Amino acid sequence: MWRSLFIRMVETVVRHGTLVLHMPDGEVRQYGDGTGTPVTVRLGDDGLFKRLVTNTELALGEGYTDGLITIDGDDLHGFFRLAIENSSARGAPAWLQPAEASRHLSRRLRQFNPAARARRNVAHHYDLSAALYDLFLDADKQYSCAYFARPDMTLDEAQEAKKHHIAGKLLIEPGMRVLDIGCGWGGMGLTLARDYGARVVGVTLSEEQHKIATARARAAGLAERIDFRLTDYRDVDETFDRIVSVGMFEHVGLPHYREYFRTVHDRLAPGGVALIHTIGRTAPPSYTSPWIEKYIFPGGYVPSMSEMIGAIEKEDLYTTDIEYLRLHYAETLRRWYDRFVARIDEAARLYDERFCRMWKYYLVACEQTFRHGRQCVFQVQLAHRQDAVPLTRDYLYRADADVMRHAAE
Repeated sequence: MWRSLFIRMVETVVRHGTLVLHMPDGEVRQYGDGTGTPVTVRLGDDGLFKRLVTNTELALGEGYTDGLITIDGDDLHGFFRLAIENSSARGAPAWLQPAEASRHLSRRLRQFNPAARARRNVAHHYDLSAALYDLFLDADKQYSCAYFARPDMTLDEAQEAKKHHIAGKLLIEPGMRVLDIGCGWGGMGLTLARDYGARVVGVTLSEEQHKIATARARAAGLAERIDFRLTDYRDVDETFDRIVSVGMFEHVGLPHYREYFRTVHDRLAPGGVALIHTIGRTAPPSYTSPWIEKYIFPGGYVPSMSEMIGAIEKEDLYTTDIEYLRLHYAETLRRWYDRFVARIDEAARLYDERFCRMWKYYLVACEQTFRHGRQCVFQVQLAHRQDAVPLTRDYLYRADADVMRHAAE
């Protein structure tokens, strides 16, 4: 029964492109319209059929990670392009729609992130070995979407451009106090203190990130200007001229959106400006991939703009600018993948071969979702007053020109 249902599912979903499927018993089937480069997938166990039918995304990720599903040439990029383009066009088969509806309805419960749970979720991903992230991140350890002001930028140049693009939107001036919510390994805070003269408080729940960020501030001679704290953003009680948050809102959890923006409201000075940089969904609200939620980002969720704005407007903040960065994260992830694969033997020594397959699957799944799915990055600028920022975007274009000159130096 499960084999028949699986075949029906693949026939229903894969209409474009070419999928060559090798069954566990050696039977070979072809799906799609025969166009494009064929993607050949081999299933190594009959037990996969039930899992693939009942929870497709989770079973695909686990099957690849465990080596029960293989792709000729390890063509993960081709596989995800085929899968995402077809699933986006067709939607889920009718028999899977109740399960999807259930995940959608239960997402608030799964994303309930009080401080203790948030700390555990952060540790799952961000307290992995620092040596792992050194394998594929830029020199400044920026683990978020870069900004490709020029298409030929290197990863390091584009991450530097991202930080200055954000600083331009914050209208930073020397001496301003800045709160960095989710400060990571400290790169944004270091840039704002070193290049713009700000005084920065950065908060993180990751012990590994806090340790490294503090050491970096000390090594850069900026310990007097930067205070990195191992604490929840909800426990900060000072007021700041500027607030920045890069790549952290995805971990807040849908039930806490108003709490998050209420904190921004309360911590931001009357004439202050905030900039929230987050992965976003250019589609109606949905749910987190079961595989991503289980293995990569527990408690994580990519918001639709309607969900963000719905929370912002209830907390008495003006939305003074919104920018959609479309393919920038796809380009970032492709560079991370290439760098990771180039040093995969080192990654295997840190962890094992299974971990390497999991990490490759994660990077490619995310890249292809940004390329062919409905994900992008939102940069949302907020203020208490409408006149807190200039009335036109000219200042941003001037700041970007400075970014280009900085990158060329």
